[in-house]
Amino acid sequence: MKTLFVSYRVTDLDRSLGFYTALGYVELGRVEGGDGARLVILKFPDEPAASLELVHRPGDGPVDVGSGFDHLAIQVESLATTLEALTEAGLEPEPLQYPGGPHGPTTSWLTDPDGYRIELVQWPSGHPDGITAADFS
Repeated sequence: MKTLFVSYRVTDLDRSLGFYTALGYVELGRVEGGDGARLVILKFPDEPAASLELVHRPGDGPVDVGSGFDHLAIQVESLATTLEALTEAGLEPEPLQYPGGPHGPTTSWLTDPDGYRIELVQWPSGHPDGITAADFS
């Protein structure tokens, strides 16, 4: 088994698409549903398949993120370059953080239009992609 993608319900599909395409996602396709409902499937250009689905159901009203969801983590090659591009695109990333100390990952946070939190992560040189059991040894 493997995780296919994360799905977010969004209040304003165009506003959310603007945010996520500025973040670097590209659209794979759309599905039109009844009552004005729409799904948009996204991925990053280097990903082989979908990694995010935006769900817009106008009849359900505004999104309330609530307290059950925490955040989405996205790995980046160069956090400095990414933050510069996001700022130029009109997004507002938070300052750099070093949660693992000076030899750990560097992170920054971003909040989407509906309040979903996104953690941008740059691993130190030589670290494998993602978190593995080795990170807890």
